[in-house]
Amino acid sequence: MSNTGNRLAARRMSRVDGLRANSSQFTLGGEPFRILGGSIHYFRVPRAYWEDRLLKMKACGLNTLTTYVPWNLHEPERGVFDFEDQLDLEAYLRLAGRLGLWVILRPGPYICGEWDLGGLPSWLLRDPDMKLRTTYPSFTDAVDSFFNQVIKRVVPLQYSEGGPIIAVQVENEYGSYAKDGEYMPFIKEALLSRGVTELLLTSDNKEGLQRGGVKGALETINFQRLNPNDIKYLDGIQPQKPKMVMEFWSGWFDLWGELHHVFPAEDMVAVVTEILRLDMSINLYMFHGGTNFGFMSGAFAVGMPAAKLMVTSYDYDAPLSEAGDYTTKYRLLRDVFSRYHAQPLPDPPSHRETTAYQPVVIQQHLSLWDSLHFTDKPLKSERPVNMENLPVNNNNGQSYGYTLYETPITSEGTLNSKNNVRDRALVFVGKHFVGVLDFDTQELAVPDGKGKRTLSLLVENCGRVNYGNTLDEQRKGLVGDIEFNKRPLRDFIIRSLEMKPAFVDSLCRSGHWASMRQQPTFPAFFQGKLHVSGSPKDTFIKLPGWSKGVVFVNGKNLGRYWSIGPQQTLYVPGPWLHRGDNQVVVFEEQETDGRIQFSGGGEYGMTVDVQ
Repeated sequence: MSNTGNRLAARRMSRVDGLRANSSQFTLGGEPFRILGGSIHYFRVPRAYWEDRLLKMKACGLNTLTTYVPWNLHEPERGVFDFEDQLDLEAYLRLAGRLGLWVILRPGPYICGEWDLGGLPSWLLRDPDMKLRTTYPSFTDAVDSFFNQVIKRVVPLQYSEGGPIIAVQVENEYGSYAKDGEYMPFIKEALLSRGVTELLLTSDNKEGLQRGGVKGALETINFQRLNPNDIKYLDGIQPQKPKMVMEFWSGWFDLWGELHHVFPAEDMVAVVTEILRLDMSINLYMFHGGTNFGFMSGAFAVGMPAAKLMVTSYDYDAPLSEAGDYTTKYRLLRDVFSRYHAQPLPDPPSHRETTAYQPVVIQQHLSLWDSLHFTDKPLKSERPVNMENLPVNNNNGQSYGYTLYETPITSEGTLNSKNNVRDRALVFVGKHFVGVLDFDTQELAVPDGKGKRTLSLLVENCGRVNYGNTLDEQRKGLVGDIEFNKRPLRDFIIRSLEMKPAFVDSLCRSGHWASMRQQPTFPAFFQGKLHVSGSPKDTFIKLPGWSKGVVFVNGKNLGRYWSIGPQQTLYVPGPWLHRGDNQVVVFEEQETDGRIQFSGGGEYGMTVDVQ
């Protein structure tokens, strides 16, 4: 055996005792151990920055990285798996190990996380009877198939194999859902049977603890404000076990049309200090939030009739900002955590510069109506079909973006959505905009006109709910009949506008673009060039003269913007830019001032303290 082989074998042999929860304190390798953890999701951070963010975590005094695994990104179509580039989970976990961080892995299959459908793939909803997060056979079959792929990749990275994974979470906050008593044992067995040998955990808020546990897994608690009774309760149901806050919420998420949530640094540090004083372990959710790039942000629907939509930024008011910058929270936490280390903490990596580039002047535009021949073949259907059930993507349906429904009408009258629009439809007659249908507006007057005209509904999936008990009802597009003068509309032509990279690329290469001297017809795509001299830096796009849409830089979808706020900027990672000309394409629904502006920092709107 080579020296390396000997060393590896010795390392494995010394690693019999992983993370144990046999008394009121964790042990790791037989020694007392306290988890000082933080969540950073690889899929929310540009791969080029993984190392920077993890070094900043280590320099803050944390010893454990926690991450979710998003099933919907890793299996975009049934049986088609992606673990490359930005989704190279193994590379991310190995990097954490190399930097001296332990890992708690949270592979789902459901992850919540303010992520579309809590990470579950939308193609599951093609089954009209689907019961997500239960032992419904068509759901468990899909979970088995996904776990076959994901678990074999992480098993060799477990502590007992010389890797960084010291614990694996079984599902996620199931106590708040709890529709099937057989489900948690199924997920636990799905992990064990595929070779997971490290400590198993569950994670729930106080209310969920009663129903979220599973025999053989340590229960942990999630909260923001510390209530001594909650800790007593955890102690009562699990005496003589280590206590851990799996999700200590360092901030909160934001919803379009509301204010930007902040959790004041002093308040946050006071709670962290108290948790540590009580000899508990902690994981900061989030330590660094990052960004919901693309169309991946979720929606919130707890205790309200209509879902409220998550913004693109996942800054979360976390200790590291959306762009990975240090904050007051970071500095205060580093001071607190340093007291729990015998050695001085490593120096934090130097601050990365951001920049506000010169404004980009839009050069060309292309109307949505002129872009349709770049979409997949349209579907002719007597009745409306929801996006998940469209025959696109090898019969996996449409997951994200917009769907265009068109049908002929011959008179004026009243359009009634019967609340079947998910989530928001721009309505056009003969390509002229007549209004918006959404949860709040379900009726619209259609003006008179000559002869047969085309009624078009451009329906946006603004994000599927990611938490609560309406997961099974998250189909998007038109989910039922739309009435015109009290009669259901029929004979639709339906087109998917997912705006995937290949579509944006073929648009850009087409010769159909018009110069800005011609008045644009909305909705439209707009194109401009951002010139970068020298090495690219992080920046933020601002669109004060625009209303609502999506931005693509060099083909990458940065996410949605919307003038209702609170979010005012979109994060543009420096590594996604290059020297010279960078292509910026904006899909805008309704208005533009023809300029794309830049800012050197994230602007998230007026703030409100998290209640």
